[in-house]
Order: sequence, then structure tokens, then C-alpha cells
Amino acid sequence: MSWIELKNIKKTYSGAPAVRELNLKIEDKQFVTLLGPSGCGKTTTLRIIAGLEEPDSGEVIVDGKIFFSREKGIFVPPEKRRLGLIFQSYALWPHMTVRKNISLALEQMHLSKEEIDNIVHEVLEKVQLSEYIDRYPSELSGGQQQRVAVARMIAAKPSIFLMDEPLSNLDAMLRVDMRAELKKLHHDSGATTVYVTHDQVEALTLSDKIAVMNNGVLKQIGTPEEIYKRPEDLFVARFVGSPRINSIEGSLAKKDGRFFFEREEIRTALSEIDDSDMSRLEKLSEGKLIATIRPEDIGVSKTAKPGWLEVVVTSVLPAGSETILTVITKGNVELSLKMNGFTDIKRNDRIWINIDPGKTNYYNEKTGKLILSYFK
Repeated sequence: MSWIELKNIKKTYSGAPAVRELNLKIEDKQFVTLLGPSGCGKTTTLRIIAGLEEPDSGEVIVDGKIFFSREKGIFVPPEKRRLGLIFQSYALWPHMTVRKNISLALEQMHLSKEEIDNIVHEVLEKVQLSEYIDRYPSELSGGQQQRVAVARMIAAKPSIFLMDEPLSNLDAMLRVDMRAELKKLHHDSGATTVYVTHDQVEALTLSDKIAVMNNGVLKQIGTPEEIYKRPEDLFVARFVGSPRINSIEGSLAKKDGRFFFEREEIRTALSEIDDSDMSRLEKLSEGKLIATIRPEDIGVSKTAKPGWLEVVVTSVLPAGSETILTVITKGNVELSLKMNGFTDIKRNDRIWINIDPGKTNYYNEKTGKLILSYFK
């Protein structure tokens, strides 16, 4: 068992809040990513778990043991928490070989030379660096240095891995490869992993759960699918996804006994909504809503279709596996679309689009909170 619980964590620097009333529970063997923009409090949260920062208030509990409580006067120092750490810089000793970088901590655990040698060879085999055992960090590539840092972490066999943007220094292709390796390492080790990144693709591909933070506040925690399809507020909706989600300001309307969201010539039906639901929505939103839909959920046609909306293409960005289009409606509403592969659609072409009401979420214009979603 290696679960982590943060209760009412607060942390300020020179009076400026870095983490505000954070409550978070990470279950045993989960891979949980702390995701958010720079300065959102995610690294501070990781350092609080590690014991490298002391909160102003709250409690840090691991497997039922209190690691920190200012109220109870408890603080377990980092070296006694037995947590595995990897940071962005890797923190390898430049004057030590790969062997020594890994064995140093093991020597401090008073293991025999034979035990240390066995562990070093075992972990280097896992990260496929056995032949580099006597090289220095300066003789290794960035990816190899990163794998040495991973090997050093798993050598001590911690039950919890803490990783702070460990892939940010790698090039794009190597980063993809290392994501797969880190995910395999997590599953093979059975460790609980807390991972910090601002890269939403890393969060979506690696995580069991994603905790989205902004300005020190935990905005939402959920599975990658929940975070992507059913964001609980507009910040999460707009932060996660590339290209950015389409946000359309509009109002509620009722015509011929049916309810609609309207903005200029855009009109989408609110499915399965009755008068009582409409009354609740109007009360929550004062008649004003923001509709969101992912670029890939908008249908595209090069020929006119009944009920589809005519738009003009203003930008075409092919990226091999997909093409991103920017279009504008007659009412000057700009939208992003995503199509598979390449397309012969060009700038200034007229095309027709369909906004799927079954894939549209609706938010309160003032609070930014989700008030209607068709994703269950």
C-alpha cells in the first residue's frame, strides 16, 4: 500500500499564495499527473509531498502515517520518507560514473558490495544502459542521462515515484519514446506515481488520473477521458486539448416547443431538455451560456447539406496525421476544425460544418462552471 493524502494544504511565498486549500487523495499504484500552467502550484505540491517544502498549514499523510502536520508539530524529513525523486535537471554527479551515480545512495543504506553490484546491473538492464556503466554523464545523450536518473530512483525500490517535468529537456521524438518507458516502469514496479507537467499530451497519455491546477487551486481531478470530454469549468476546457476547444458565447431560446442555444446563425438543439430543466438553466445562466465543442467533433463537408452551416476557410494547417482548419461564419464567429490526414480544402474556400449537439457542453458565462453536458 502506498496511498497519499493531502488535507487542506496551504503554502505562500512572501504573502503570495502558491497552493490554496488543496485536498487531494492519490490511491495505491495510481499514476496521477499534476497538470497546469507555470506558477499554478503543481511543483510546490510535489515538493510538499517530498518534504522539500513545508506548508503553512494542512497535513501530508502517506499510508496512514502523518508526514507533516503543523498543528501536531510533525515533520518527517525528506531522507526518511523513502520516496523516489526525478527532477527536470536529472541532478547527476558529473564527476561520477553511471555506476557510482546509482550506487552512492545504496552505499548509504549499508548494503554489501555484492548486493549493490547486483542492484546496479539489474536497474541498468531495465533501462537498457548496461554497456554505459563506466561512462560519465558528459559522455551520455540527454535521453541516456534521463534513464540513468530513472535507474538511480528505482534502485532504492521506493513505493512512491515523484517526477517533476523529467522529459522537458528532451527532443520531441525522444520524449514520445520515454513516455512509453515511464508508463511501463510504473506498471512493472507497481509504484504509486505523482508526475508534474505543463504538457497536456503527457498528462493524457500517461495518467490514470489528472489533477488540473490553476493559481494554486485544484480545478478538477478525473480520468483523462473525463478531463477531456467533461471539463468542470472553462479553464480546464480551454487548457486541455490541441487545438484549443471552441468556445461560443450565446443565449437560450425556445421555438416550437424545443430549446436551443443560439449565437448569430449558429443554433444547436438542447436534447432531452424539458421546461423544468430550461427553468433551472435560465436561473443558473440568466439566459446566457458559453457552448464548447472540440475541433474534431465538428462535421465538415465540401458540399452543401440541409441544416449545415456555410463558413469560409481562413487557415489550413496540415500536420501529416491531421489538418487543422480555421473557419469564420457570416456572423464573424471563428471556429477551429480538425480533419484526419491531408485535405484539398484551401484558404478562402466555402465549406459546410455541423456542430454536433450531442458533443457540446454548456457553461455559465459568469462563473465558467459546467451546467449542462451530454457526456456521462
